[in-house]
Amino acid sequence: MILSISGVVLLGIIVFLFFKKDGLKASHALVAALFGFYLASTAIAPSIKAGGESLASLLGGIKF
Repeated sequence: MILSISGVVLLGIIVFLFFKKDGLKASHALVAALFGFYLASTAIAPSIKAGGESLASLLGGIKF
């Protein structure tokens, strides 16, 4: 599925405004899920995945 970067940015702005204004509601969660779905199909997805894996390994390496 192809979505232009402007569409992904628009969904990101909408998600940000929803979180800032009202907190998370069911409709806002749906928009956030759509944003994540469309973001996963962009060229930046591998970088996001690598960043998440790096953060997970960093947190996993902390000794308490």
